[in-house]
Amino acid sequence: MPRTIFRKAWSSDEKLDGKTVLITGANTGIGKETAKDLAKRGAKIIIACRDMEKAQEALKEIIETSGNDNVKCMKLDLSDTKSIREFAEAFNRDEPKLNILINNAGVMICPYGKTADGFETQIGVNHLGHFLLTHLLFDLIKRSAPARIVIVSSVAHVYGSINLEDINSEKRYDKVKAYSQSKLANILFSRSLAKRLEGTGVTTYSLHPGAVKTDLQRHAKGAWSFLLTLTRPFFKNAVEGAQTSLYCAVEPSLENETGQYYSDCTRTSCSSAGKDDDVAQKLWELSCRMLNITWE
Repeated sequence: MPRTIFRKAWSSDEKLDGKTVLITGANTGIGKETAKDLAKRGAKIIIACRDMEKAQEALKEIIETSGNDNVKCMKLDLSDTKSIREFAEAFNRDEPKLNILINNAGVMICPYGKTADGFETQIGVNHLGHFLLTHLLFDLIKRSAPARIVIVSSVAHVYGSINLEDINSEKRYDKVKAYSQSKLANILFSRSLAKRLEGTGVTTYSLHPGAVKTDLQRHAKGAWSFLLTLTRPFFKNAVEGAQTSLYCAVEPSLENETGQYYSDCTRTSCSSAGKDDDVAQKLWELSCRMLNITWE
């Protein structure tokens, strides 16, 4: 279904009483606005954040805004597999269910750097960190069905390709290409998950939130910074940017859709590279090898 220029605002009074939601990177931007909305719907909210000081501030704001005090924050550094494993161990121990996982956290067009495990930062945080987190929570999610896994990607995926021979951009680093690769990886991950989850009652969704005024653009320099400055008046605010995440998380009509890509609260087409099942499978296998996990 094509995206229309004149889009009608989506809204829903769907309640989430008794449901548990985990959102990564929810101490700022669209993640925080997503958490506020889902808390208002009655869900138990866990925000997973690297900066616990900011997380505590966000927690207070979410509780005050929503009137729901069933909200907690947990420390999670997606650039460190040790932190991810510790987080998942605690989550599996303390939480009896997980109905909605929103893989929201991310880094964007940042200078070349490596994660604690030696992965290029953008593929490491945006894809591999969430891949491992989802793997470690997979059984709990399946036991909690009906459940949803929502992955925040970007329209930038259309400029991306998966470099299976140099996924960490060690031979040549272009921060825009590396970002686009990581966002394409998000879409392929959702697609691969959907196939593995057929018949389980767990569905997956990847999405473009829109051009949103958030902290993600802090690393933009030169021409990118100039372009962002020019287009900023047309950007969505964080509340508007959260709408497609919320749509994928709660819209009842999506319960029979899985592995698809969304923008502006509408199912839409991703790039042809985002539909390449052969590359998706190779990326899955490579991700497992890099993370030293077995996940058929």
